[in-house]
Amino acid sequence: MPLPEAAAPMPADTRAGFIALIGAPNAGKSTLINQLVGTKVSIVTHKVQTTRAIVRGIAMHDKAQLVFVDTPGIFQPKRRLDRAMVDTAWGGARDADVIALLIDARKGLDEEAEAIMQRLADIKTPKVLILNKIDVAKRDRLLELAKAANEIIPFDETFMVSALNGDGVDAILDYFAAQVPEGPWLYPEDQPSDLPLRILAAEITREKLFERLHQELPYISTVETEQWQERKDGSVRIEQTIYVERDSQKSIVLGKKGQTIKAISKASREELAEIIDAPVHLFLFVKVRENWADDPERYREMGLEFPR
Repeated sequence: MPLPEAAAPMPADTRAGFIALIGAPNAGKSTLINQLVGTKVSIVTHKVQTTRAIVRGIAMHDKAQLVFVDTPGIFQPKRRLDRAMVDTAWGGARDADVIALLIDARKGLDEEAEAIMQRLADIKTPKVLILNKIDVAKRDRLLELAKAANEIIPFDETFMVSALNGDGVDAILDYFAAQVPEGPWLYPEDQPSDLPLRILAAEITREKLFERLHQELPYISTVETEQWQERKDGSVRIEQTIYVERDSQKSIVLGKKGQTIKAISKASREELAEIIDAPVHLFLFVKVRENWADDPERYREMGLEFPR
């Protein structure tokens, strides 16, 4: 992984390393990474498979800098975009110092989880198990699940958390802070992510798009930040384009008399203003781009390798 130069000065005895969060779609990886980092770096929606590229969230804990890699959910790929996301997820796991497998405690060891574990068994990287959603799962169920999972793969440690409310997160941070290698920090101390603001802004709008239209719109829709202009009055003007594959999808995004796109724009603008701590003027456009999922340039923009 290419790394930026570390900021100086920094305290002695520092540690830094990468932790890959992997799991099936909707296991709660994005919610957990936002809890670990303490701010929003990854989008969370009802739709499965919303994390496309590797998003790195950076947490400071004691003298350790923990770089969490929120990989796309691992599933059985059917289309080119699916294959690119799954390949990216496994690449992120292999490059990490520690792999954390996140399992939805309500679903347990279903077919998706078992398939991931079978492949994980061949990777030599240290591995931990995180059982998520303990706020809605009974303790006996959690203990049985932990035992069954560790019989398939002997994990170095097992954690039980609620990514939604943060229960158990401190124990995870303590553990990883002791596990990552000694060495200088890899990013500035106050930087929560290596995701450029233009891309984060596009991800926020994509989140609002799916929150509003998660039943009507396929997840293959995408958002790109076309312009980012910082104005003299301290505000930021942002122009974004929502790309869909068909005219019928464009009508869904716009909504009757433009009401849907207005609601999406309002929700995204408010969250962006909070994140960048400045007034935001957001302008959204909707365009049809047929077969964009077969365009190599789109994959590069999302940080994915284009599968041949």
